[in-house]
Amino acid sequence: MNTATTPAASGPASLTDSLNQVLADSYALMSLTHLAHWNVEGPGFFALHTAFQTQYEDLFAAIDEIAERIRALNAYAIGGLSTLAAAAQMKEFRSPLPQDEYVRMLLAANEKLVKDASQARDLAGTANDPESQDLMIERITVHQKTIWMLNSFLRG
Repeated sequence: MNTATTPAASGPASLTDSLNQVLADSYALMSLTHLAHWNVEGPGFFALHTAFQTQYEDLFAAIDEIAERIRALNAYAIGGLSTLAAAAQMKEFRSPLPQDEYVRMLLAANEKLVKDASQARDLAGTANDPESQDLMIERITVHQKTIWMLNSFLRG
């Protein structure tokens, strides 16, 4: 990754590297959620179809915010499908799947994103970068809510 030499971009696990990880995770999750939105079937179709659309639309907007934050830190956002997929290392799935399996797969992907966003939040705190920290807190909050909702669906 090409990052500038700034306090936020220095060290082995730099803040901008960590933000790029969250960017890759978010892009991969958006793609997986969109796939589930298109192909989900079953008695929970309408609820899941609508929920998945809300989630991938939120992710699309978040991706831009994360990439622009990386640029504001004088580093470069990663891109390209193969680069993003390699960085995210999220388990892909193919349709068709039972609706509960879509939910389980997306649950695991959201949990990975929360883990990586938490690391970026902590690095932002160490780097005294409250703006990046705030962005990561916002994203963690969204994905924790999504995890709660997906778990609630599976308990139904």
